[in-house]
Amino acid sequence: MKRITRTAALTVGALIAALGLPSTAAHADDALPRVDLRVLVVSDGGPAVDAVAAELEAAGTPYTEVDLTRSDRPAVDAGFLADTVDGRPRARYQAVVLPNDNPFPAGSPEMAALAAYERTYGIPQVDAYTYARPEAGLQDPVHGGYAGSVDGVRAEVTAAGRAGPFGYLDGQVPFEDNSPDVSESYAYLSKPVAGADFTPYVEAAIPGRTGKGSLVGEYRHDGRRELVVTFVYNQHQQQFRLLARGIVDWMTDGVHLGASRNYFAVHVDDVLAADDRWDTELNCTPGDVDCPEGEGTPDPIRMTPADVDHAVSWQREQNFTLDLAYNGAGSVDHREDNGGADPLADRLVAERDRFRWINHTYTHAFLGCEQDTTVVPWRCATHADGSTKWVSRTAVSDEIATNRVWGRTAGLPLHDDELVTGEHSGLKVLPQQPEDNPNLAPALADNGIAWLASDNSRDPVQRRVGPATTVSRYPMNVFFNAGRAVEQVDEYNWIYTGRAQGGSGICEDNPATTTCLPAPLDTATGYTGHIVPLETRIALGHVLANDPRPHFIHQSNLAEDRIAYPVLDGVLDGYEALFADSTPVVNLRMKDIGRELQRRAAWAAALRGGQVTAHRIGGTVTVEAPDGTTVTATMPTGTTLAGGAFGEAYAGRASGWTPSAGQPLTLTLPSSATAGADTGPVPSPRTRPTKPAPDTRVPAGVSDRVPYTARS
Repeated sequence: MKRITRTAALTVGALIAALGLPSTAAHADDALPRVDLRVLVVSDGGPAVDAVAAELEAAGTPYTEVDLTRSDRPAVDAGFLADTVDGRPRARYQAVVLPNDNPFPAGSPEMAALAAYERTYGIPQVDAYTYARPEAGLQDPVHGGYAGSVDGVRAEVTAAGRAGPFGYLDGQVPFEDNSPDVSESYAYLSKPVAGADFTPYVEAAIPGRTGKGSLVGEYRHDGRRELVVTFVYNQHQQQFRLLARGIVDWMTDGVHLGASRNYFAVHVDDVLAADDRWDTELNCTPGDVDCPEGEGTPDPIRMTPADVDHAVSWQREQNFTLDLAYNGAGSVDHREDNGGADPLADRLVAERDRFRWINHTYTHAFLGCEQDTTVVPWRCATHADGSTKWVSRTAVSDEIATNRVWGRTAGLPLHDDELVTGEHSGLKVLPQQPEDNPNLAPALADNGIAWLASDNSRDPVQRRVGPATTVSRYPMNVFFNAGRAVEQVDEYNWIYTGRAQGGSGICEDNPATTTCLPAPLDTATGYTGHIVPLETRIALGHVLANDPRPHFIHQSNLAEDRIAYPVLDGVLDGYEALFADSTPVVNLRMKDIGRELQRRAAWAAALRGGQVTAHRIGGTVTVEAPDGTTVTATMPTGTTLAGGAFGEAYAGRASGWTPSAGQPLTLTLPSSATAGADTGPVPSPRTRPTKPAPDTRVPAGVSDRVPYTARS
């Protein structure tokens, strides 16, 4: 340990002049280096670098991107990488991400400047996707390695990876193989060069040979550290999503602004009501607006007490809580039609504390424009002058208030400020209703609604509607009008096959949003064989993308064949098989999800406005943000703030949101994070705070990227 630390210190002293720093900087306590909490991303436009950038962006970790494809980009030289603030040498970036181990021309002064910078300050470098070669610490694949497709390969995290940056994983890293006709993943598998200081973190078996080759590993050489990644990926692929957290943790030594968790919440709409059933002969839903009035006979789907018992048992087994969005009129009507009896409502009320509950309006009425259902698709009814007929403020308010009264009378543990309107109505819906019902916002105010659900497929960006803020929800492609698997498959075939195959042609008419099936699914096997794996993969992708937005299904999917459970089990069981116990699924209620999205948007705006600065000096991290800003950060476990523990434990780190009162936030890292033996030169902490010198200039070819909160 002492030898490594001494060598690093000598390296700092030898290279100070090359980086234009004061020659006395390394000899005085007040001039120990400061490292800003910002990542430098050097991009060639490839998907691997873009994926790493997307991970930083989603987490709220600031970074600066230099685009190598632009002729007017700045030179990556000593002045670009480091300077001096208040007499102290400053490393402007805590990590460097490159497209490969050296994306510059041979003999490039830019690569030389980067190498000197990394040695001087102990800055890690990520090679986003590089060829296995001796320059990266690996043998050329022709020498007993492999180059080619790794579709369907099950890679493994090594013992070093589990003890290091990938300890949040259970061990397996499965590579996607979604289509036999498409090569989805290409990789180089190779062993370290003899004598190289190379530690594999993720390995896979080398086809046709004994032993394993590295896919992700750490290469130490010339006083530098590189994370060498030898498979190509994009930001949506599961293998990257599994490893993304560890890549960021490695490059930042677990100290960075921003945070990431894996979220999953499921809303069950129309509880207590009954959902109209898809007619496999008519290819529409009698009683709903997709069937002409009077066509077919409605055959509604409604849960039973046994379905409630199954839901309670399932929640206990999965350690997961469903959110039930209820319509009180469904029970009132059922009692009127059945001599006052409603066993379903009785069982739900008896088990009310097992679930979370959300007001879904009393009758599930459409609360936007008045619908003209004499045509398919429906249209907004109009007055004689052509203006839209809107559902009134009183009608909207009554739907909210009456359902709340029903819920309170039943003893439901409600949060009165949450609301899901029927079909997300009242909010704009294209093409029929391009604007919100103007009576919606006043009615929300009348009832104290602060959080309003919206459909992510048509209204993804969180926005204000009067006093309320929207919470976008992902629709699962498990249809509301299907209680049996055969109905789900039949409707799926109708939507996703072409006219020549007996389908609706919707997929042909909307090629940008839907994809036609090559052939209709078998109604006996299509649900478990095609729909369940696809919906599981989509939902799990959201979970792994640090996306807190909830998913929604309907009560009909918990009834009869209970077709929702195979998808939900696929997500939760699949997740459990991939992640360690330290990284549980975060299951939030709607208002907490709304607050999370709201905080992220505010944080992104603060970063975008140059209002946040953060740096590390040894074991002390200082963050400055305007009064009222809520700061998000990830730190090693044991970090303290104002004498108390910082953040909450997740994935082997501490992370969370901390309100700023306009004064610097000072975090003290645990001693284990400042040892320096394995991370290059880490100076001892200095307690006297320094005010960072603002530098908001963005040279041509550089983009200072900040997180965004709305993408599907």
